[in-house]
Amino acid sequence: MFQSAGIVARYDKRNAIKLAKDLGGYIEKKGLKVYIEETLKEKMKKGWNFRSLEDMKTDLIITIGGDGTILRTCVAVPKPEPPILAINMGVRGFLTEVTPKDAHTAVERCLKGDYVMERCAKLSIKAGDTIIPDALNEVLIAVDEPVKLLYARVSKNGEHVLDCQADGLMVATQTGSTGYSLSAGGPVLDPNVDAFVFTPICSLSVLRSIVFPSNSKITISVLRPKRVMIVVDGAYRHILESETPCVTVTRSNNWTTFIRFRENFYNRLRSRLIFRGFGGKI
Repeated sequence: MFQSAGIVARYDKRNAIKLAKDLGGYIEKKGLKVYIEETLKEKMKKGWNFRSLEDMKTDLIITIGGDGTILRTCVAVPKPEPPILAINMGVRGFLTEVTPKDAHTAVERCLKGDYVMERCAKLSIKAGDTIIPDALNEVLIAVDEPVKLLYARVSKNGEHVLDCQADGLMVATQTGSTGYSLSAGGPVLDPNVDAFVFTPICSLSVLRSIVFPSNSKITISVLRPKRVMIVVDGAYRHILESETPCVTVTRSNNWTTFIRFRENFYNRLRSRLIFRGFGGKI
């Protein structure tokens, strides 16, 4: 099924670079064309095929790192995105699937077709007249200097919802509801809930979050300041400056697809995020 694979790894971790080399050689022996993200070029001495994420047109991508590695990959790779096998070498790695010790087994299962696909919705974002990269987790609108409030008007499908004063405003997907949005006080969305979450950060009101249907068109008109920063998945930044900066968020036509070996959203939630088991004892 797969004819080529791209490998993206944390370049600040020796073990991640070593695993990238090992998996690259292993996959090549299986007859696939292998491409390594070019940020590893100075770290790997063998003559690999290096490519930027923007040029990594492959059938499969393997990420070695944490959620940050996944997110920067998804922001940059060509669309439609190839499926991702995510190996955890991060701090928490909520989106990852396997540990490094299971990496070779996971690749073998991929090549045999022994897996399931998890499709994750993304957000399409328009900043003024500029289309910026889709978000897998969230888009954040904030002032580009600290300790300064953002005053904004939020609308859904052209209808005024509320005025908001906050340090920042965030729209998150189901996937992103377990990330920054959760830390800011937003709810966790079950993957089967077809919606996204609007969450203000340090709002001056009692509002915490609003859950909108995924077919909504959310418009955030910034009344002041006239210059704001838009951050997509913590990996892409765009400065928007105008008389009334305006950001529009809708559901994207693109998806991110993860390779999974079991349906394990709540397993991940319990073991890596917020729930703590009692180990059979109360």
